[in-house]
Amino acid sequence: MATTECPECKSKKLIRDYEKGELICGSCGLIISEGIEDMGPEWRAFDAEQKEKRARGGAPIKFMRPNKGLVTEIDKYNRDIRGAKISSKKQAQLYRMRKWHKRVSIATSMERNLAIALAELDRVASYLGLPDDIKESAALLYRRAVKEELIRGRVIESIVAAVIYAICRINGIPRTLDEISKSSGIEKKEIGRAYRFIKAELNLKVPLTNPSYYVQKFATSLNLSGDVQKKAIALIKKAVKKGLISGRGPTGVAAAALYIASAMVGEKRTQKEVADVAGVTEVTIRNRYRELKKELGLKVNL
Repeated sequence: MATTECPECKSKKLIRDYEKGELICGSCGLIISEGIEDMGPEWRAFDAEQKEKRARGGAPIKFMRPNKGLVTEIDKYNRDIRGAKISSKKQAQLYRMRKWHKRVSIATSMERNLAIALAELDRVASYLGLPDDIKESAALLYRRAVKEELIRGRVIESIVAAVIYAICRINGIPRTLDEISKSSGIEKKEIGRAYRFIKAELNLKVPLTNPSYYVQKFATSLNLSGDVQKKAIALIKKAVKKGLISGRGPTGVAAAALYIASAMVGEKRTQKEVADVAGVTEVTIRNRYRELKKELGLKVNL
């Protein structure tokens, strides 16, 4: 435990002399301890510019990289430090070095699994337009699943898709199972099964998806105005307060709210148009429409 006061005079005025490695009481002069370590940098800077130039640190950890970005890589440019092209003999030497470096870097089954999975994760997440921080979160969750041996006997691509879906839901990003299924090439049922499995095994706290998250996305595809969006969100808020969305798919509720709001504002869209955009059936929209109309006392005829 670090010393905070002088044991002799109880003064808290302590002086750290790093040149002599001593901790001294500033009141009575008692040397409290010797051989203290200087935890600061080994260089000195006399202004902000020098400090910025001399400060250094390694690259940040990247969970999207199989080796977390902590391994040296041999580039493929075949040029020296001055940009001049290196000889054919050196190129052949570097080729052999790259080959063995790759083999050593991906030696175990876990490393091979990560190399395949993270490449697939990057592909699907990029297709969905997800930012880098979401990719990193998804990669970290996938690593947890690998560590807990939840991948064994399961298709890597389905777990990757499930992890992306889970992270999107946790961060409130409106991405449907249909979108993830389309981008990953995995059936929606398989992604849902894998999602429920990792959610239970890793004890993930995934909040209920608010249907309001999908309103702007669907409204933009349907070319609906901001007034329609506001009306739809207001309807959803009332439905949430009355507990009408419990056990209902958020995309279906959002689609029904937009369907009603578009008629109220005078920008009516058909059930088929809304269903195609939301990725739900017309029957689902009709059922949610009837529930909202009845429970919220809406005066609208469609």
